[in-house]
Amino acid sequence: MLLTIITIVVVSGALIIGAIWGTYGNLPDKTEGFLVGIAGGALLVSVILELIKPSVEKAPLTWCMAFTSFGAILFTSLDYLVKEKWGSGKGSGLLAAVTLDGIPENLAMGVALIGAGPLSVAALCGSIFLSNLPEAAGGAREMSSKNHSKQKVLWLWVGTAILLSGCAILGNIFLEHVADPVLAYIRCVAAGAVVASLAIEVFPKAFKKDNYWAGLSTILGLVMAYYLNSLGA
Repeated sequence: MLLTIITIVVVSGALIIGAIWGTYGNLPDKTEGFLVGIAGGALLVSVILELIKPSVEKAPLTWCMAFTSFGAILFTSLDYLVKEKWGSGKGSGLLAAVTLDGIPENLAMGVALIGAGPLSVAALCGSIFLSNLPEAAGGAREMSSKNHSKQKVLWLWVGTAILLSGCAILGNIFLEHVADPVLAYIRCVAAGAVVASLAIEVFPKAFKKDNYWAGLSTILGLVMAYYLNSLGA
């Protein structure tokens, strides 16, 4: 349980630190774009190695792809509503991305932590930190620039961190004996949401803010996340 708590602290801490940095700190556009690119590269690794690959080993490929597609459709629909219908701006879109991706992902993470060794947990923590911190920093910065109260923006991200931490705890406590295919489908929904968020939110934002350096920051995030993942294998 101690390793689970440590991982949850990292999940929450990355979002909260990133939100504080984006809301109150000095975050130049190019730095923000570079960080978001790193997050995108790390998420690419997460999608394939931590979500889709273990899912297709436990459940039929056709169903896994169907739930992955559903996750992408669900995220895209909610992101459209958030930005176009509710007028909340791109920062809120990133908040929606983190939340929609994070709920099923953290449920699955809580299960994955059952019986995990220290090295695997360290690798998972590093990967989460790489993706969550820059996303929270960029999202909070944009929300603050849209005439939202800085205090309100920060509390929104703190609330998201608490929600995702709760999901990890619930997964760790209550989903240990759930059938493998069910957990696989949860991961696939998360994978679809991540892919959609990469296409709609992450990579366009990285290129807009940091131009062609976004390509280098993305591969940097991918290499670091893949290396961390290999340590926990």
